[in-house]
Amino acid sequence: MKRQLILLFICLGLFIASTKAQSVEKESLTVLNIDAQGVELDAVQMGNLVRIELDKLDTFEVMDKYDVAYLVEKNALKIDNCYGKICLLEVGKLIQSDKMFTGSVERYGKTIIMTLRLIDVASQTIEKTQVKEFLNLQNEMQRMIEISIRALFGLEIDDSILKLLTQKEALDNAVTLPDEPRLNLSGPRMGASIFMGDLAEIYQANESAGGFNANPFLFQFGYQFEIQYLNEGSMQGLFEIIPLVGGLEQGLFIPSMTVLHGLRNNKNGLEFAFGPTFSMATYAEGFYDGEGIWRLADVNTVPDGAEVLSRIDSRGEIGLATGFVLAAGVTFRSGRLNIPMNAYVIPRRNNFRIGISFGFNAKR
Repeated sequence: MKRQLILLFICLGLFIASTKAQSVEKESLTVLNIDAQGVELDAVQMGNLVRIELDKLDTFEVMDKYDVAYLVEKNALKIDNCYGKICLLEVGKLIQSDKMFTGSVERYGKTIIMTLRLIDVASQTIEKTQVKEFLNLQNEMQRMIEISIRALFGLEIDDSILKLLTQKEALDNAVTLPDEPRLNLSGPRMGASIFMGDLAEIYQANESAGGFNANPFLFQFGYQFEIQYLNEGSMQGLFEIIPLVGGLEQGLFIPSMTVLHGLRNNKNGLEFAFGPTFSMATYAEGFYDGEGIWRLADVNTVPDGAEVLSRIDSRGEIGLATGFVLAAGVTFRSGRLNIPMNAYVIPRRNNFRIGISFGFNAKR
């Protein structure tokens, strides 16, 4: 019996609390128009967007736009230029609204200034004011309004979105460049690479021994063509096609073509890529004798048990060399100038090749 009484009191308490909560009425809030200067949306459309975002907060009883239109017509009110405190207080008293909401959105060159005000009708005071400066990204007007309203009421704001909408230094992405959704780093590339392992020994050997009598440290130059297929969130997916020529400073001509699949972070410019690389080289068949000296198979008798190999040799025929590239990099910015810098490695069984490159282009 005692347990049943406790349960009864608990249920009664919950019912009373629920009834009190339902009896607390939200303050009414009215939005007429929001002044719009130099932007694509007009004052009525801007007012509708503000009304929608205020409704999402579920803090006030926001008057429906059709009710606003009815009361304006019924009271023969002129609201076309009603943005100031005096006018809004008069309207608020006539339609018996607790709060009035007003503001303006103005474009100045590449900047949009958004000003919002909350007016308390009873005390005839401006209760809250918020002014925010955004980049001129008019396709993101609703996000700007959402951020400004949340800032006005001291609510949490997504800092990553705020940065993209307000900071000129932010890397290009689907928000900052809605009509050109990519940070395109296509442009000239130059750098250097170094051969390691037995490949370095081959390049340094005399031509009579199949070498190139060259330094294994080679300069390269070429061009990067970039195709971006994904630009969502903070990541960018892309393909990079990079034709290069190396070794000209040593009298060599080493063309190559690299195709990379990569991911780039839109916030900090870091990227990682991988893919195949193809180059032209001279190959010859030969073997290593008992003393470890490389000899051509077509001019020397192959000893019993010796393995005939195909190897890079300056005396051979031109053939296709393949490899796999692992690359990482970062993009620096100076005004409108993009400066990508990359490091890469091409691993092989008995040798590997490492290199660095950099390039530049101007943001279009």
